[in-house]
Amino acid sequence: MVNLLLIESPGKSKKLSQILGSGWIVKASMGHVRELANDGEDALGFDLLDRRIECRYEPRGAKGKKVLSDLRQAVKQADAVYIATDPDREGETIGWHLQQELRLKNPRRVVYSEITSQAVKAAIAQPRSLDQSLIAAGRARDCLDKLVGYKGSKHVVWRLNIGAKSMGRVQSATLHLLSLREKEIQAFKPQDYWSVWVEYQEGFKAFYRAKLKAPGSNSAPTGEPPDDATDGKESQESDRVTSQAEADRLVAIARANPHQVVSVEGKTSQQSPPPPFITSSLQQAAGAKLRFSPDKTMKVAQSLYEAGHITYMRTDSVALAEPFRAAVRRYLEQYDPSNVPNRTTHHRAVKGAQEAHEAIRPTDVLRSPTALATQVSPDAAKLYELIWNRAVASQCCPARLRKTRVVTRSEAAHWEAKGQVVEFPGYTRYWNNLSADTQLPALQRGQPLTLKQAAADKKQTQPPPRYTEPKLVQLMERRGIGRPSTYAPTIKTLKEREYVQVEKGKLQPTGLGMELDGALEKLLPDLIQPEFTAQMELALDTIAQGQQDWQEYLTHWHCTYFAPALEKAGQVLKSSGAQVLKSNGTHQVGSLNGAQGLQGTVARSSDSPTPRTQATVTKTACPKCGGAMHKIPSKSKKLKANHFLKCAAAGCDTVMFWNPQGKRYEMPYAQRTPDPEAFTDLPCPVCGALLERYTYTKEGKEKVMLRCSLLENRRSKCKEVAFFEGRDGFWSPKFGVLEGVRI
Repeated sequence: MVNLLLIESPGKSKKLSQILGSGWIVKASMGHVRELANDGEDALGFDLLDRRIECRYEPRGAKGKKVLSDLRQAVKQADAVYIATDPDREGETIGWHLQQELRLKNPRRVVYSEITSQAVKAAIAQPRSLDQSLIAAGRARDCLDKLVGYKGSKHVVWRLNIGAKSMGRVQSATLHLLSLREKEIQAFKPQDYWSVWVEYQEGFKAFYRAKLKAPGSNSAPTGEPPDDATDGKESQESDRVTSQAEADRLVAIARANPHQVVSVEGKTSQQSPPPPFITSSLQQAAGAKLRFSPDKTMKVAQSLYEAGHITYMRTDSVALAEPFRAAVRRYLEQYDPSNVPNRTTHHRAVKGAQEAHEAIRPTDVLRSPTALATQVSPDAAKLYELIWNRAVASQCCPARLRKTRVVTRSEAAHWEAKGQVVEFPGYTRYWNNLSADTQLPALQRGQPLTLKQAAADKKQTQPPPRYTEPKLVQLMERRGIGRPSTYAPTIKTLKEREYVQVEKGKLQPTGLGMELDGALEKLLPDLIQPEFTAQMELALDTIAQGQQDWQEYLTHWHCTYFAPALEKAGQVLKSSGAQVLKSNGTHQVGSLNGAQGLQGTVARSSDSPTPRTQATVTKTACPKCGGAMHKIPSKSKKLKANHFLKCAAAGCDTVMFWNPQGKRYEMPYAQRTPDPEAFTDLPCPVCGALLERYTYTKEGKEKVMLRCSLLENRRSKCKEVAFFEGRDGFWSPKFGVLEGVRI
């Protein structure tokens, strides 16, 4: 008897084949094998009917066709077919697509969260049928994301003519969060202040307090442990003093008057261990401690999962299987007996978590990071060490801390010192997220003190910081935007679209990103709000639980919200004509009918100087009228130079932009005379006009593509006509390989 196991990634094949042995064939689908077709209204690939959706699926390109062909041959050889795609909604949906394409009558669905012999064989022994509710949620997400992305991009984003390529349900809400923070930074006005402090011969430093806190306010935290991204580090300073004169007065008081201890408070408290990793917390910790991007973290974690070293890495559950908790307890009893808690530790999940499977943990606690280091890549070893330490720490005793607060006085001025000593490290032996210890000397109330130094440090208030990628993931999770599988791809898309850029390790919206967000804030204000997106995620959860019909939800959402919202946005765009659409006064959307330049739109009023005297005459002649071109300074981040050229002749508004690749000034594409040398002898597959050769730069490399030569058609019916240069000639995602090209 031959059994066939269908999985997603070929990286698991070897390990699974070893576990299952002879009599089994393991085949990978290579992820998604089919997708919604690009046909019908707005190329959605599905029709929205009354409370019903008709979807049309097709293999995912030539690669998908080949994979399906190979799988059909494998199915013919098998007596039983098991579907073991990943244990989440996306995996369940892929399993459904495989069932449909391979015409499997009763496939056996098996689910395991770790690739170990025990887990895989247990799953094989207890197969189930495909979960139709999870499949419904997966299909709903696919249709919803394509509906928002395709319709929103075509009917709103492209009509802005600002160079933006797309919008998306999760993508645009995330961009909005980044843009809101950027606006806060731009609006921030720094203010000077002073931190006043004293240092005593007795060996400690104290800071000025304008108002003393009530006794007992120094209690240790009892809820969440310190944030992993900051490791609990705090910078001590005094209450803010807002003038130099006041700071000098306080320093003078400190120097002129005797000091004594007013009060000494001490309290012993406990800091609970953090929960094991979920997807978002793993990405945050790997970013903070290893400087991994979310995308890199997930790729490295995938390799560890496929090798059988960790459990499935896309999860929002902090639960750990009872056998693993028992194994950790036995490990601690043998190697760290003082760290065994009286009872097994359980952690509560965050609100809204799906909790489909376990937290991220090692599959075997006895496989130490040191033992694994020689078997995997250096990056994988580092990430495994984080996962192992965090999982073990979550099952340890709390850390016991002694916190001390001392208040001193000189005349009417009060000073405060805080200290912390770790009396018992507990879980911090494996995962230290406590601030550095500061032990204060033994002091008594009323004790006189000897002043060593008194001073005031001038400082300046700082704007709110931009988000690092791990911090953005944390924010997305807290605001309910997306799910574990979408965090890393969303950030990657924002960077690829050039809506955000990484500056000094922080995510900063580009001019294009701010401009797009400002336009969407006017045109589709609800859709970019995190709360609105979070509500859609909750609706998908409800569908996954079998409590709501996905087709009714989506058709109702489109009918009652999205279609009217798009119509209203279209009316605003139509009525605005060539006027600019202002976005909160900081960035502006370009002319809806204006010419788009080589590097972006024609410079806007916010970029251009008002007085003409700032422009300088150049030797470049206007290509239209022959008049002198003036150099206009510009701070637009979309330009490749700090200026552009504009014709000074009356009635001639010709502009030119600097092309660093060609080392010359060029007119916007819409205003250029077609170059006959760029034409091919091949017709456009949509309108029949000749295809033209177009050169562009991507990732620092010059590339060539073929497109329709008629500008007006490129903006409408020939938008999808794009043949890219590949190894075997030119090809198009929609029209396939182009034969007989002569360019």
